[in-house]
Amino acid sequence: MTSHDQGPDANAEEVASQAPAEAETETAAEDVITEDVTSAEAPATEDPVAVARAELAERTLDLQRLQAEYVNYKRRVDRDRDLVRENAQVTVLSALLPVLDDIDRAREHGELEGGFKAVADSLMGVVTGLGLVRFGESGDEFDPNLHEALMHGHSPHVTTTTCQDIVQAGYRIGERVVRAAKVTVVDPEPGANATDS
Repeated sequence: MTSHDQGPDANAEEVASQAPAEAETETAAEDVITEDVTSAEAPATEDPVAVARAELAERTLDLQRLQAEYVNYKRRVDRDRDLVRENAQVTVLSALLPVLDDIDRAREHGELEGGFKAVADSLMGVVTGLGLVRFGESGDEFDPNLHEALMHGHSPHVTTTTCQDIVQAGYRIGERVVRAAKVTVVDPEPGANATDS
């Protein structure tokens, strides 16, 4: 009997014999995939302490970074706040400088008496309390950072460039000059150093 004579039953048997072989191949492939997935997950499930330590280290670094950012932010805010306060003080005190100049002129002419003297002293106490410091005295060494020279001359009585007359007092807050002192300046006589040596 040839394969043609066997009919449809023979074909069915041939297909059935091939099906188990294909099924075994698919099962083997699934087993390989499952083993790969299991082997990839194995380290994570084998040592939870190592995983926890790694996560702890990562969270610690995040926390340290956030803390450093906060400290830098706080410093910047404090610095900006101090700068704003200092600028506000300079603005207010600069507006009061003409009044302080008038008080100085009144004091020089002996007109600072009675109630006006009490008001002037009170005002000077307030501005001094805010950090305003008056500078510029006759005989001070000339400093271009603190003094503005209005006139220049020579004198045999000085050994260095010196403030002779204070035309207008200078004021500063801390190291910041609010207004330079306006002064007349004298230098030593040109030949004085040669004769001294």
